[in-house]
Formats: sequence, structure tokens, C-alpha cells
Amino acid sequence: MAERAIYLDHAATTPVRPEVMDAMQPYFAERFGNPSSIYTLAQEARDGVAEARERVAAVLNCRTSEVVFTGNGTESNNTALKGVAYAMRERGRHIITSAVEHHSVLHPLEQLEKDGFDVTVLPVDEGGRVDPESVAEAVRKDTLIVSVMLANNEVGTVQDIAGISRLVKTRAAELGGEVLVHTDAAQAAGKLSLDTKELGVDLLSLTGHKIYAPKGVGVLFIRRGVPLEPLLTGGGQERQRRAGTENVPYIVAMGRALELADEEREEFTARTGKLRDMVEAGILERLPDTKVNGDLKHRISNITNLSFPGVQGEPVLLGLDFRAIAASSGSACSSASLEPSHVLTAMGLSAELAVGSVRLSLGRESTEAEVQEVIAAVPELVERLRSM
Repeated sequence: MAERAIYLDHAATTPVRPEVMDAMQPYFAERFGNPSSIYTLAQEARDGVAEARERVAAVLNCRTSEVVFTGNGTESNNTALKGVAYAMRERGRHIITSAVEHHSVLHPLEQLEKDGFDVTVLPVDEGGRVDPESVAEAVRKDTLIVSVMLANNEVGTVQDIAGISRLVKTRAAELGGEVLVHTDAAQAAGKLSLDTKELGVDLLSLTGHKIYAPKGVGVLFIRRGVPLEPLLTGGGQERQRRAGTENVPYIVAMGRALELADEEREEFTARTGKLRDMVEAGILERLPDTKVNGDLKHRISNITNLSFPGVQGEPVLLGLDFRAIAASSGSACSSASLEPSHVLTAMGLSAELAVGSVRLSLGRESTEAEVQEVIAAVPELVERLRSM
């Protein structure tokens, strides 16, 4: 990529920041031991994992024993949903989720449906929010788990997870049972509080590469006492919940990256929110028919999703790439699909408007000068495409 490239796809992935690289570097060669061994070299690796676990637990406000390191956010989501469903299948087979979840939640649930589970997918309003009351109303005696994401990866909409958890658990108690609550918080890290007690969740998923750690490491918070059948078996790592030799350098990176992201959360939110508002105002001034997708009141600070009537998003993205501006049309995990975004159509957008959407997501090094270049480039591209 050219040196002057403007990167506005931080919701897809982020570069590894220097402080994180420095933290993980010794564990590739100097402290390379297997944490499961007993000699000094192994102890150094084991200490690195333990310190990372403490850092994650501090951000999540939980016990270190409730932190499980995984390979990525997708594995965390799969483990949470399948692990709980299979462990509790004798008690019930009903699961509740929303229509705007990431595919790493929706696809495992489709698999569980094929295995005899019943999944209720709740609709969202035009801003992408699910009504907490409707979630509670969907709870049945055989409901096992509710999974609703904290912040949406395509439009940035924030769900009322604390309210959902409170109402769901009250309803479950009225029915004489208990329902677990899971949230995919991958996009929320570094933007919102991840205090698991305040959120009221039993399981919470994170991934490292959204917060300037490498690709290939994730976290799953599992509240003490939650039954879980592991996806990976073969060793006793992670308290029997995730077998496999620990990826020590990446785990160390995850701990440091999450710690830094949470420490800088308020400053990041203020600065990227200002830049996001600048982008939206600048483009709307030149293209008044632009639609800003998502809940404008309840959203994280660094994502804006824009639809341009009369054009498709892909040519806009190619035109931006030609100008060394990197953006996307939504989830990086489904960007190769020609189908309209399931998130946008669930929010009521037409298929035509949904395929004309572009997501711009800011990062810790995004600047006002970059934003001004984007404000100049996008309207010009859209107008040229419309004239064609």
C-alpha cells in the first residue's frame, strides 16, 4: 500500500501498535517455553500468560479464572454458543438472538438448528436496535441463552445489553429457570465499558485484531459456574475449556492491547467521534440525499455507514482505493459477497440502498487532514458514478 494511504477500515482490522509489539516480542525467542512444562523457561512463559490474564480481568472486572484465551472472536462466539447449548441441552433447546449479529454468531446458530435447537431471531428498529422488552418476551421455559452483540460491526449501533440482561433474567426467574446472556463485544473494546458486572452478562467475546493486537488471538469471558462443553479437546489448558498449547506471544499482546485500549477509551471516543461527525457533515453538505445508517444516538464513535442512492458501494470503494483510501462496504468477513448486507436489510433498507453503502471506520491515528481528503473524494466519486 502506498505510503500516503488513508486507512479508514479499522472496524475490519488494525495494525499492531508499537507498545503491543514490544510486549510480545520476547516471547517469540527469549521466553519461548511451553507454559505447561515445569522448568524456569516454561515458568517465564507461564508468567506472561498469567499477567495477560490479569490485565484482561481488570478491564472486564472479573476473576482471572473467568478469562479464557482463544484463537479469535469467531472461536469465542462459537465456544460460547455451542459450548453452552451442548452442555445444557437436557434442560432446553431454545436460543434467542437478533437479526443484526455477526455471522460468527448467526452461522453457529444455524448449525445448532440443524442439530435440533430452536432459534428465535428478533427484529430490530430502523437504527439497528433490538427492544429489550421484546427479548424478555421471547424467553421461554426451555430458553438456554440469549446472544446480542454490544456494538454492531457494520453501523456501530450500541445495544442496551445491561437492560436486556436485567429483563431476561427477571423473566427467566418468573418462569422458574435461568437464562444465560452472551454478548459479542469485539467492536466495543476500547470504545465502551466492558465491565461484565455492569453489563450483567455471563459470557462475553473479544478479538485482538480490532484493538491493535495481532490477528489470531481472542478472549471469552465465562462467568464462574456457567456449564460449557469445550469445542477443542486434547489437553488441560485454560482450565479444561480450550485445549491446545497457549499462543504465548499473542496472549501477551492481547492483554497489553486491551489494557491500553481501555485506558485510552475516553480520549479515543472524543477524538474519533469528532472526526466521524466531520465526515458525515462534509459528505451530507455535498450529497444531501446521503443516508447515515444506524442509531445516531446510541453508537460507538468511530464508525459511520453511508448509503448513496443510485450507486453501488463497490465502485465507490474501488474509486477510493485508486486514491489510496481504504474503506469497506460492511463486515470484512462477508465483503466478497454480492448480497446486500443482512444488517442493513434487517434495519429496513431496500436491497438497492443496502448495496450502495460504504463503511468508514476511524482509528487512533486518523487525522483531520485525512478526513478532509475523504470528504473531497467521496462526493466526486458518487456524482461521477451517477452521471455514468
